[in-house]
Amino acid sequence: MQLNAGFIKNEYSYLVQASFAKSLDADPSLLALNNSEYFVFPGFCDVHVHFREPGYFYKESIKTGSRAAAHGGYTAVCTMPNLNPVPDCKKNLDIQLSIINIESEINIYPYGAITVGERGERLSDMNAIYQKVVAFSDDGRGIQSEALMREAMLKSKSLNKIIVAHCEDNSLLARGYIHKGKYALEHGHRGICSESEWKPIERDLKLAAETGCAYHVCHISCKESVDLIRKAKKAGVDVTCETAPHYLTLDENDLKEEGRFKMNPPLRSAEDRLALVEGICDGTIDIIATDHAPHSAGEKDKGLEGSAFGITGLETAFPVLYTKLVKENIISLEKLVELLCVNPRKRFSIPLGRDFTVWKPEEIFTVDSASFLSKGKSTPYEGISLSGKCYLTVCNGKAVYKTEELKNGKKN
Repeated sequence: MQLNAGFIKNEYSYLVQASFAKSLDADPSLLALNNSEYFVFPGFCDVHVHFREPGYFYKESIKTGSRAAAHGGYTAVCTMPNLNPVPDCKKNLDIQLSIINIESEINIYPYGAITVGERGERLSDMNAIYQKVVAFSDDGRGIQSEALMREAMLKSKSLNKIIVAHCEDNSLLARGYIHKGKYALEHGHRGICSESEWKPIERDLKLAAETGCAYHVCHISCKESVDLIRKAKKAGVDVTCETAPHYLTLDENDLKEEGRFKMNPPLRSAEDRLALVEGICDGTIDIIATDHAPHSAGEKDKGLEGSAFGITGLETAFPVLYTKLVKENIISLEKLVELLCVNPRKRFSIPLGRDFTVWKPEEIFTVDSASFLSKGKSTPYEGISLSGKCYLTVCNGKAVYKTEELKNGKKN
């Protein structure tokens, strides 16, 4: 069969084309996608999501989170360990794994906690869980002790695992909840300084150089973080990092007095945003992850000060990035696929099976959180017009998301 849809050249190209062709043969309803209006990408991979189960089912579940991921074109995600119970030992991890095995519609790779209960006091039972986790992280909390982080890096290196760090110095937070910048000053809000992020990164990069540990930095948001990681890479430190779509496309000038604009780290200055864009262009930033962090409506309707930190991101990531970066000629479509799929899979050794996702990039829609498959509906992009609609996501050879048009056998 001749394939007429668009394909991006990368190391997964042959596998994606073969998987797409098999799906067309098996399901004639998909033949409408085999034309030049559609692009077929390898399944996206998000190395930073919060699916909230076990412990916080009311915010999100493995089932709803995996469905949201599939709707966004993701076939693999790595789930953060700020759960109840925290996956810091085999017994606790097995609870999470059992739910994943039953409920997930995509490939989920859990993180193990670096410390017991993510309390930053002593190391978790890394020996007992390392074979079943993708890496180690205490995401949601920064490790405050340099000695403990050194111990964690040495242990992780011995197990051939990556330390994935939420970098935040609690002593510098000053009860802040948005960026310490112009908007905070003008509107009487307590700010979070950039130093609370880049100082721990500076410390950890020295430790990574000292220990030889593979080190990955979560959700960087400020120009100093980009500069530090760029220099460390040039010095040969085994470091990678991620940022999120909202840090690349929004800044403090976009803030409104609503909880859907509150996340941690916060939206920073326009100068910081431009530094992050430069970082993805020059390869300093390796990965774009969503930090998908759903909360209930009641937790997000209390304005900037009172709302919980975190927004929903899986279902808008590709359209936001395609619209704001690719269509604006800031990066190529090939580069975007590298950031969303190729690089995260390489760094975290996550294979691509019969996984792909089909998009109509030029289809314009308006973001309506009521249509999200996630339980979380809080997005700073509500009501914004974007380009890019997902029509199909296939994971392990099985369709895990189809548009209603495809389900009903209609042509768009």
